[in-house]
Amino acid sequence: MAVLSVVLTVLAGPGAGRPRPAPATAVRALPDPAEAAGEAGAVDPMVPAVARGWPVGTRPVVLRGWEPPATPYGPGHRGVDLAADGGAPVRAVAAGRVSFAGPVAGRGVVSVELTGTGEPPLRTTYAPVEAAVRKGDEVTAGELLGTVEQTGPHCTACLHWGLLRGEVYLNPLSLLPPWLLNAGPSRLLPVLGVPLPGRAEISPARRAAPWRPPPP
Repeated sequence: MAVLSVVLTVLAGPGAGRPRPAPATAVRALPDPAEAAGEAGAVDPMVPAVARGWPVGTRPVVLRGWEPPATPYGPGHRGVDLAADGGAPVRAVAAGRVSFAGPVAGRGVVSVELTGTGEPPLRTTYAPVEAAVRKGDEVTAGELLGTVEQTGPHCTACLHWGLLRGEVYLNPLSLLPPWLLNAGPSRLLPVLGVPLPGRAEISPARRAAPWRPPPP
């Protein structure tokens, strides 16, 4: 019996009887804006970086990036999805004129033709948005266009931001200048040689003088 036990142990291998670890699952972190711009369909150098801010927040998470379709009617993602809660303000990224504001396929859409971007002009779209503007309104960069609708068929808790020239879809992240696309958190740097507020220099003579109460 001892010989049989040894033979079975050799055939089964040294790890016999031990629980095997579950296979590792690949987890892909959500891309930050700069990484999303560097993936497929990268920033288009032919698109002027005219944006003066993000449409929502200050540096929103890109939940899904730009995925240009291989053909005009092929599958893909014609824009970017930015994390945004329902009710969050949506602002124009650059100056322009509202070319559309209303429902499309059950969700609110606002579209703005950007000033000074050629002919036909660049047109940026925002959805799902409860519009606070109307067709024909002139808007400036940062002006309120509306608020993110609570729910939408495209995604939950997000804003879909698109960009077109005519009927051609482009990467909306191309509108962002590098200082907005790659901006990191603010850092406080030390300032040397400047006295702190309220800590004025006291002369040695005044420091040595006896303390006296202020006059009544």
